[in-house]
Amino acid sequence: MELRDIEIFLTLAEELHFGRTAQRLHLSQARVSQSIAAQERRIGAALFERTSRRVSLTPIGVRLRDDLAVNYQGILAGIENAAIAARGMTGVLTLGAMGALAHDIADVTGLFRARNPGCELRFREVHVNDPFTPLRVGEVDVALLWTPVNEPDLTVGPVVRAEPIMFMVADNHPMARRGSAVMEDLGDHLVAQPSAPTPRYWEQALVPFHTPSGRQVRRGPKVATWQEVLTVVAAGTVVQPVQAEAARYFPWPGITYLPVRDAPVCRWALVWRTAGQTALVSALAQAARDVVTSE
Repeated sequence: MELRDIEIFLTLAEELHFGRTAQRLHLSQARVSQSIAAQERRIGAALFERTSRRVSLTPIGVRLRDDLAVNYQGILAGIENAAIAARGMTGVLTLGAMGALAHDIADVTGLFRARNPGCELRFREVHVNDPFTPLRVGEVDVALLWTPVNEPDLTVGPVVRAEPIMFMVADNHPMARRGSAVMEDLGDHLVAQPSAPTPRYWEQALVPFHTPSGRQVRRGPKVATWQEVLTVVAAGTVVQPVQAEAARYFPWPGITYLPVRDAPVCRWALVWRTAGQTALVSALAQAARDVVTSE
């Protein structure tokens, strides 16, 4: 069965009218009838019941429609994806990331660039105290954010990184001599808090409001930037849960990073404004999925 004949069958199965099917596909009605007749001869059974007043699917026609529909859409998507890959895409895509985290998805951005050499990929820093505004005002097209992100206007795409959190403490802090920590330790110390309001659920994913036993985790100084976080930690003012990536990129003098034995995993995902999803956004998300699948 040729792809065109499959298209004719599925369209007629939807329209249930030979004339409308012919008009929709820009074919003659005779061509539609000939295609259906040829398919019925090949299968050995009628696919449609035809009367002077109506056209309806036979039970075999219903089964064929259900079997073909999903696979046909997959074939079309595959052809479109191949065409996109062949011609690449042009334009500008701006990716927002915190600090040096864009480096941790260099495999994703590298694949995206290889597939779309005509596209310019730009980077813009996103700050922890205001993670969603850059997406909403169009400053970035996609942002690399830790999850969960439960915002009705934002789409959470593929997860690209997952590592346990760590504690960041001053070198002379009593916890630094222990070599490791547990989440319950947060009940004994202050933690920094964002200077601007952030969704409580989002802050909770990294800096919990209660320890595993239910003790309150007390908030201390407010910080607006990563440099301010480093400063209050180095001063011994707070014990700060951070992503493991911080230990690689920010080995500050006077600061120790402690592994946390019962640490939750922090997952980073690509996030974009649902109404702002473009072909370039989809292409970056697909590159991320392909990289994750190949690992």
